[in-house]
Amino acid sequence: MSGVVFHIRKILDIDWVLLITALFISTAGLISMHNFVEDTPYFSRQLLWLCISLGIFFTCSIIDWRFLRRTGVVVTIYSIIVGALVILLFFGAVTRGITGWFSVGLFSIQPADPAKLILIILLSKYFTRRHIEIKRIRHILISGAYAFILFFLVFLQPDFGSAVIIFCIWFGMVLVSGISKKHLLLILCTGLMAFGGLWGFVFEDYQRQRIVSFLDPYTDLQGSGYNAFQSMVAIGSGQVLGKGVGYGTQSQLKFLPEYQTDFIFAAFAEVWGFIGVALLLLLYMVVVWRVLSTSMQGATNFEMLFGIGLTCMFMSHIVINIGMNIGLLPVTGTTLTFMSYGGSHLVTEYMGLGILMGMRRYNKAAIGEEISSTSLVSFGTEM
Repeated sequence: MSGVVFHIRKILDIDWVLLITALFISTAGLISMHNFVEDTPYFSRQLLWLCISLGIFFTCSIIDWRFLRRTGVVVTIYSIIVGALVILLFFGAVTRGITGWFSVGLFSIQPADPAKLILIILLSKYFTRRHIEIKRIRHILISGAYAFILFFLVFLQPDFGSAVIIFCIWFGMVLVSGISKKHLLLILCTGLMAFGGLWGFVFEDYQRQRIVSFLDPYTDLQGSGYNAFQSMVAIGSGQVLGKGVGYGTQSQLKFLPEYQTDFIFAAFAEVWGFIGVALLLLLYMVVVWRVLSTSMQGATNFEMLFGIGLTCMFMSHIVINIGMNIGLLPVTGTTLTFMSYGGSHLVTEYMGLGILMGMRRYNKAAIGEEISSTSLVSFGTEM
């Protein structure tokens, strides 16, 4: 009986503000993707994925994740995801021209999403051992090589959106690890040169057109600029208070493509207007604040870097998705954190929060309380 009570206490000992905030955002996504004009499977499937994600969150929150500090464990996990991405290129299911999913019965699994979380764990481990030497260029190059392998395999699918997120995670974690300004400038110049090479020799015509259309989406309204244009129309039509639930014509009548995934922010803005968007951004700020505050209490640099990496992943998705919805960034197929339709990214995001909650149980404060408790017991025994 005492064991059951202990596990219940462990499950309840989480950051409820963080979890409830994330659930509010997911609920907003569920409402936005519900089509009130005709029956669609998006709402019911996403609700199922949300329930699965919550189960994974609570399971991860009671696990002691200190075993991730072992090099052998991290390398094994990284090797498994690299192997999965390689196999995916040959045997993966093709959706919208992207070979990015393994089909498992009624569901599809996208390895690119857990790959982001695994990269965060790997870089946290790497930088924890070398944080004093991080200003040496070789550590930046080695960590970049780990990230580039995932970046390249995801890019070959071709999933440009997830590849960009992988780069943003690496770049963000390198910045906080103590990189010198000289090396930062070198990396930026190298990145520009690499982009030039990709533009000239790797990018397909449609990918180049996407980038050109982001500069001026009105140049090809019937082609690559159509999605961005319809997204901006939907956002603008929401005005201050929005059209109301079920009255978003752009999404409900399907003028807005992929309103349940890439352009769910536009669908939300159309329904809830400027006020709703402001509240949504406030909720995201709360999530980022709670994740960072939890990570700053980490027992070691590994836990702190993991929380920072998780923040980089969330923020990259938020900024890029909203940016492409309002026409400031190219349409890259990037999902919106906790909101967009899709099981793989939702499970990954809640798993990341669950791992953070598991790490929270042995943070600095918890260790301090344990030491204090032990000291009091010892003192009482001596008395």
